[in-house]
Amino acid sequence: MDDQPKTAPVEPPRGFFAAHVDEKGRLKLPVDVQTFLGGFGDEKLFVTSIDDRIARIYPISVWKGNEKVLEELATEDPDAAEALTFVANDYGAEAKIDPQGRITLPTDLRRALALESQEVRLDCSQSAINVYSNAEYEARKRQAKERLADKLKTAKLKGFK
Repeated sequence: MDDQPKTAPVEPPRGFFAAHVDEKGRLKLPVDVQTFLGGFGDEKLFVTSIDDRIARIYPISVWKGNEKVLEELATEDPDAAEALTFVANDYGAEAKIDPQGRITLPTDLRRALALESQEVRLDCSQSAINVYSNAEYEARKRQAKERLADKLKTAKLKGFK
């Protein structure tokens, strides 16, 4: 069996998506996000946070790839590997997309990141889906817009159109 993470046959969706976490902790995934996750061919997902700020939804094959990276990291930096593994497992749980296109976020995760019963924003990054609380999304938006003209000038010098 090939233990390498699968590459999704569909491109990741671009942009941010509005979504809602209901009172039972279920996150309704937009159709484009469901299609992207389905492209991995994994029935299971792993939902966690690795930074105490953003929830991440991983196809299980991608998460298994992360576990291998953490195992290798343990030989170089055992403290980092142990801490990341602990935090991921502390917040994490396996999930499946239900017939209505929802996944249930782990209780401790949604409470710690203030994701309960509210609108959230989703985007795709590194073969996973990021889930931002409104507060985290707005803070990152403000930060991204600081000195935006300078950032655009730098990008244009590199060929950005």
